[in-house]
Amino acid sequence: MGSANTDHDTSAARKAHVAALREAEQARQRRRRGLTVAASAVVVAALAAGAVFVVQARSDDGGGGKADAAAGATTGATTDGKNSGVGAKSAAGGRFVTGPDGVRAWQGTLSRNHVTTPVTYPMHPPVGGDHNPVWADCNGTVYTEPVKDEMAVHSLEHGAVWVTYTAKAAKSDVAALATRVKATPYTLMSPYAQQSAPIVLSAWGHQLGVRSADDPAVDGFLSAYVQGPQTPEPGASCSSGMMK
Repeated sequence: MGSANTDHDTSAARKAHVAALREAEQARQRRRRGLTVAASAVVVAALAAGAVFVVQARSDDGGGGKADAAAGATTGATTDGKNSGVGAKSAAGGRFVTGPDGVRAWQGTLSRNHVTTPVTYPMHPPVGGDHNPVWADCNGTVYTEPVKDEMAVHSLEHGAVWVTYTAKAAKSDVAALATRVKATPYTLMSPYAQQSAPIVLSAWGHQLGVRSADDPAVDGFLSAYVQGPQTPEPGASCSSGMMK
């Protein structure tokens, strides 16, 4: 009886946590729409007055300007305050260490520079490292085509869990996972050929491989790592990134 009550309490707490994440994400979207409307009004007023100003922002080191906001790009400072355009092996020298729960944790440095070129990751799917300035939309988003590693890694930086699967995964498992992802903010899902397990769940610095969607470890991973303590940028948006 005590175990049943504990399971019920855990399930209720997780549902409340997910609901709070969804409410926070919706609030961010409402604020973003309000800012967009306000910005549009300012532009219209400026055009009416015959004054259109173009401001080109450049970084202190003479780099390029900020990405077009309409493309959903962001160029915020990284951990070392710099943005780079050169792809690199961003987690060299590290290795996975498997815990008693089967979750593999990356032991090594995971850099967080924004780059616009492909990155060579030492693990697949990647669990961190340099990444594209644009994240993959991860507000319970299910992609039917592969997502660029560099964009998915940016989503992980925001606290998302990335669910990937190979052709070896059962269709029923793929459908069940898609339903779970759609109901869970800060998650995304896509096919991925270069992985050893039929189904893999990845968070920043952590990864779990399973053979079926009904493995209890799936729930455990989502509960632990959706906006979990490993998140480099907790609360960062999972919307307005790269869409389907």
